Amino acid sequence: MTASTSTPAATHRTGTARRATKETSIDVDLDIDGSGSTEVSTGLPFFDHMVSQLGRHAGFDLKVVASGDLDVDAHHTVEDVGITLGQVLSEALGDKAGIRRFGSVAVPLDEALVEVALDLSGRPYLAYDIDFPPETNSLGSPPFDPQLAEEFWRALATSAALTLHVHLRSGKNTHHIIEASFKGVARAMRDAVRLEGGGVPSTKGTL
Repeated sequence: MTASTSTPAATHRTGTARRATKETSIDVDLDIDGSGSTEVSTGLPFFDHMVSQLGRHAGFDLKVVASGDLDVDAHHTVEDVGITLGQVLSEALGDKAGIRRFGSVAVPLDEALVEVALDLSGRPYLAYDIDFPPETNSLGSPPFDPQLAEEFWRALATSAALTLHVHLRSGKNTHHIIEASFKGVARAMRDAVRLEGGGVPSTKGTL
């Protein structure tokens, strides 16, 4: 695995990484200070749509190209995209000097309402309060199991070392619930990465 990052004139925080295993091959390019341009191809159309929502609503320029053993299961691809995206986000943020650090939002999508709170704390933690019954239909073709959304967020939170709370307040439609969660994390992330001052926002002097 290799990763690199650059911070030109402290205005564009960028990173790129490749993750290759016997199960998947993942390439991610990220510009935190982008315009919301996304290009996502993972072999899972519904997941592509969700990751694109994450980049678009966070205001990131994001490119994700992934191939994996979808004939076995989608789990490896979804999890490894989360791992790699988290790594790139951490690299692009660097020492996090000047960031707002925290972000929180409630996002509706029709009948669904999801609340998200996020802290770029350097401490990985996920609280995910969205439960789908085991018989819930998968989405898209090849199928995306709704339970995999939690695995994606756990992988991203762990790899990026951030604290993430995602809570469902109301909702019935599976697509709406998952999309509201991705948009919610995106909007919270957009606030948390915003540059608004000097120094690292922690009494410890590091995040």
